[in-house]
Amino acid sequence: MNNNAPVGVFDSGVGGLSVLAEIRQRLPNESLLYVADSAHVPYGEKSPEFIRQRCREIAQFLLGQGAKALVLACNTATVAGAADLRELYPDLPIVGMEPAVKPAAATTRSGVVGVLATTGTLKSAKFAALLDRFAGDVRVVTQPCPGLVEQIEAGDLNGPVTRALLERYVQPLLAAGCDTLILGCTHYPFIKPLLRQMVPADISLIDTGAAVAKQLQRLLAERNLLAWPSDVKQHFWCSADPQKMQSVLPALGLDNAEVMAFK
Repeated sequence: MNNNAPVGVFDSGVGGLSVLAEIRQRLPNESLLYVADSAHVPYGEKSPEFIRQRCREIAQFLLGQGAKALVLACNTATVAGAADLRELYPDLPIVGMEPAVKPAAATTRSGVVGVLATTGTLKSAKFAALLDRFAGDVRVVTQPCPGLVEQIEAGDLNGPVTRALLERYVQPLLAAGCDTLILGCTHYPFIKPLLRQMVPADISLIDTGAAVAKQLQRLLAERNLLAWPSDVKQHFWCSADPQKMQSVLPALGLDNAEVMAFK
């Protein structure tokens, strides 16, 4: 495998770009491929079988583009598809997501942790196993957030609808005494500035993008696949309207990016 082959990253939509940014920061020499499966966003409302099939199709596409590793930049896709992909491609570095229950449990002072996530993530056996393994004596209060992903997909990070949704979801967690909030969907870091306006300054906000980038670095280093300094490239595909995604990217910190069609 060529060290300067790209890393493939995908999500149900644009949320995984928050993970892409962490990878870019930690591994600046890596070329990156990104697929947003926006025609089927959010995955949290889809069946595990459907998500697993989409993961297979997108993985096959990214490998066809020369990817040397895959990052499932979506909690729901990881729950449904990561084990399947690891079985299909046992020699391929594959990194998934998981809600940051362990660091949140270590961070909380009140002993109460809130989780903002999609319905699919909160219902998953993997999330239940994380609670059993890491929550210990910590009380975990979960909050599904229907509609929030769609607002972020539209590039609305601070409008009245997004603000109203987020307030509705956050207030019960604060009322329950949560001093630590887990952003359990890769879309949610994009509204962290808005969330910061709604919660006291001593509330900790935790997501896993940086940990994913660190794990990718570790797996590539183990296989001697870290890229050498070179002409770094980024390519983007979208299964919905590429022009619509392209118009949203500047709000998410990506200017002058061309988005191509993926089916």
